[in-house]
Amino acid sequence: MHTFWKVISMPLALLALAIGAFGIGTTEFVIMGLLPEVAADYGVTIPTAGLLVTGYALGVVLGAPLMTVLGTRIPRKRMLMVLMGLFVVGNVLSALAPSFGLMLTGRVVASLAHGAFFGIGSVVAAGLVAPQKKAGAIAMMFTGLTVANVVGVPFGTFLGQSAGWRATFLVVAGLGVLGLAGIARLVPEQPRPEGVRVRHELAAFRNAQVLLAMAMTVLGFGGVFAAITYITPMMTETAGFADSSVTWLLVLFGLGMVAGNLIGGRFADRRLMPLLYVSLGSLAVVLALFTLTAHNKIAAAVTLTLIGALGFATVPPLQKRVLDQASAAPTLASAVNIGAFNLGNALAAWLGGIVIAAGLGYTAPNWVGAALAGSALVLAIVSGVLERRAPTTGETVTAETVTETADPRRPERVTTTAPH
Repeated sequence: MHTFWKVISMPLALLALAIGAFGIGTTEFVIMGLLPEVAADYGVTIPTAGLLVTGYALGVVLGAPLMTVLGTRIPRKRMLMVLMGLFVVGNVLSALAPSFGLMLTGRVVASLAHGAFFGIGSVVAAGLVAPQKKAGAIAMMFTGLTVANVVGVPFGTFLGQSAGWRATFLVVAGLGVLGLAGIARLVPEQPRPEGVRVRHELAAFRNAQVLLAMAMTVLGFGGVFAAITYITPMMTETAGFADSSVTWLLVLFGLGMVAGNLIGGRFADRRLMPLLYVSLGSLAVVLALFTLTAHNKIAAAVTLTLIGALGFATVPPLQKRVLDQASAAPTLASAVNIGAFNLGNALAAWLGGIVIAAGLGYTAPNWVGAALAGSALVLAIVSGVLERRAPTTGETVTAETVTETADPRRPERVTTTAPH
């Protein structure tokens, strides 16, 4: 009976994580479909309203390590619940904000939960399955984020355009409450691993491959956001779509994300680096082409779908690579890598706003995105070369690990020899 419940409860636990991811994904991306409405309500320009994207992303960058460190002494399930509570508070504040500054504050508050939730959630998800299925489990959790772009973001955009953008953020806050309840009911208790300290978590950042993976994350997904942040004015002003068409365009982008996430989860466990080479290289090409295809409705819709697919095909492999390379203490590294996604988002949104403000047009951010994705490909190639030059599987390297004894002031040092 215990074995039966264990088999049944694992998918339900992953579903609970996906529910939380759905709410977070909705609030992160829905603002892009509502930028004109928010800008008009507060009397600011579109590039200024784009700070709501940049501010959220920077909040994730800062919040990921901060909230993860604060949660090192808290069981992972309880920490996930705390993070979802913070997410609810931030979205309620955004919905009720009387000024643009307070709206931005609400976005930042909500964003503080983002990185740590996906970072801790990735570790929890990977721990629920066999080692060879880790990327698939992580992808299942991130499915909530991708489905948000198929269902949550288009619905939120439609609701915001018809009933006011504030209604959208109130609904998003309700999604956070649902996610909190799901985690409380379905996620199993996972006590904080014994012997793990903040200094152990920080040690992962001495690994060059971890840093390279995070840099790929910043540049690769930043390429996606360079185009997507300003997708509404690009599609309405350049492609000639009506405002009402933005909803189904976001559905297409979301469908691409779902497909890319599933493909990334499937192949990352088997062909991780080749998957990164193909997806990053293709993403750079498609983003460059978007400057041309954005002038044709059908071509623009197809390109938008491809951007979603290629961009999210990189998410499971990059997250898994960080977990693999920081396997001794993965929680902080995993959370910081989620922050890296959003650092790329902030950088891309800022650079996109600069080229638009310079009078280069709404398609100019696509060139920015192509350059960012191309740079990520270069780093991926460097990472692969360094890995091939490392000692072969037959060679061994000596690693000295530290395990906590009963007296934390006197750690026991254990020297192990393992294949590299």
